[in-house]
Amino acid sequence: MPTKDLSQNTGRRGFIGSLAAGAATLGIANLAAPLKSFAGTPIPAGNMADPDAWFSSLPGKKHKIVYDSPHQNGIFAFAWPRVFLLTNAATGTPEKDCGVVVVLRHDSIPFAMEDRLWEKYKFGETFKVNDAAGKPATKNAFWKPAAGTYNVPGFGVIQIGIDELQASGVMFCVCDAALTVYSAAVAQGMGKDAAEVKKDWVSGVLPGIQIVPSGVWALGRAQEKGCGYIFAG
Repeated sequence: MPTKDLSQNTGRRGFIGSLAAGAATLGIANLAAPLKSFAGTPIPAGNMADPDAWFSSLPGKKHKIVYDSPHQNGIFAFAWPRVFLLTNAATGTPEKDCGVVVVLRHDSIPFAMEDRLWEKYKFGETFKVNDAAGKPATKNAFWKPAAGTYNVPGFGVIQIGIDELQASGVMFCVCDAALTVYSAAVAQGMGKDAAEVKKDWVSGVLPGIQIVPSGVWALGRAQEKGCGYIFAG
């Protein structure tokens, strides 16, 4: 029993340490306190309205896939869902018979939030996301992009904005655990109250994006509903 307890505590310390190290690369100072506090407390509910029920539309779909996006990886977390839909349509399965889930977690969480928060909290600098000019982004490039923004060789213009994908039935969710940890870290760096910053971030989650207890929780639920798994980050 003592050996088991030691390994669990060591695992937790290692996890917290890796998060702190990752946050340091984001330029967030003094992260240890909010992380240690978070590790011992339940994840706040946020505005999660029965996240299990959110998955209810997946059963019955002919082809189902979940894309795991823990990190920014160019356009892939948004392009691959469109490619999945297009190629299924080309092989006889229309959009309405496809189930697609995109899980935005860890460093991908700013893509679940509105432009106001990108400006206010400098998400481009914090999460190392650059715009087309190579400067820290001040807006969410995948929310309501201008027509023709994304042009892929061989495919031409593709509709990969979050709103465009949602119109095609793609489901997006965002990790509440990451929202909690990163908002607390940013709040500390700005000298603000962590609860108020978290509340602000939750209020700025884009329409139609579901907050889930954690990204890994959502990945597990999606696969339980029959989704194949693809790493997109």
